[in-house]
Amino acid sequence: MVRWRAWTLALLTAGLCACPIGTATFVPLAAAQAQATYVGSKACMACHPKEYESYSKYSKKAHSSQSVKIMAPKLTPEELNGCFACHATGYGQPGGFVSFEKTPELADAGCEVCHGPGSAHADSGGDPGLIRSKLAMSECERCHNAERVRSFNFKPMLFAGAH
Repeated sequence: MVRWRAWTLALLTAGLCACPIGTATFVPLAAAQAQATYVGSKACMACHPKEYESYSKYSKKAHSSQSVKIMAPKLTPEELNGCFACHATGYGQPGGFVSFEKTPELADAGCEVCHGPGSAHADSGGDPGLIRSKLAMSECERCHNAERVRSFNFKPMLFAGAH
């Protein structure tokens, strides 16, 4: 028994000493998000089919560009840009929504509106450390707030399985 412990301790020590220290690359979420680009919700579908199906079927955000397109002729360019901030993916951000013609895959408020740009997460094979996965109400309130939507109570839909 003592011999087994001694060998185990020796092997563990040798293994730890053989590991190069400081070579692992740890990229905090903020840095990963800063380097990531928007890929559109369809890129998420391959690994997250149930979430994508539920979101596409039940979330009004998944089809938000339709409402914006209907209202666009009656809006000033400034008002229209205000809509894009919450009703399109990545508007005003590098690689985000530009226009219905140039970036149609980002026209709706997709997965990346809440979870952030997904290229690093997707390219890594789904590393959960490269995407915002734990969401707080404060992130929802960037768009769902009293100033933007005075009479809209978003909590029932948020917790009712729309995502």
